[in-house]
Amino acid sequence: MTHGRKEHHMTPEDRSRLIEQYANGPEALREAYDAAPGEMRDWQPAPGEWSVNEIICHCADAEMLAAIRIRILAVDPDPHITAMDQDAWGRTLDYSTRSVDDAFAVIEAVRRWTTPLLNDIPDEVWTKIGHHSVAGDYTANAWLTNHGAHLQGHVKQIEDNIAAWKNRE
Repeated sequence: MTHGRKEHHMTPEDRSRLIEQYANGPEALREAYDAAPGEMRDWQPAPGEWSVNEIICHCADAEMLAAIRIRILAVDPDPHITAMDQDAWGRTLDYSTRSVDDAFAVIEAVRRWTTPLLNDIPDEVWTKIGHHSVAGDYTANAWLTNHGAHLQGHVKQIEDNIAAWKNRE
């Protein structure tokens, strides 16, 4: 988790690049998913590690939560953000039984809904300090640093799953 204070000096160019990466995340995730052979999408590389389908379901929940977090950071005078225990969410919400098509619909809609907001956030909001339950001081800049590349991180995870599946005994 990135601490907010380190993000105060993000340039407008850096911010624009991260917003563009954020906007393009669903397409990159869809391409990675489409590259996964259908017969391996439910395969887990190891006990407790997510399958490709579970990764997509995690992304849907993480996107909904992230979209609310940026709104809290933008609107609340004293923003407080609660950490997500992604493993507990995956277990309790049983990602292995959820619809990947519905998950993609959520991911795509949330990013379409949130990207224009990111482009409209005033400069002073990007550096307003809120509190994250794990990271401590937390800003919209820190949020963007984390979530701008979130889906691309899961693209890499999917690629790693595909490689592990192809190399299994």
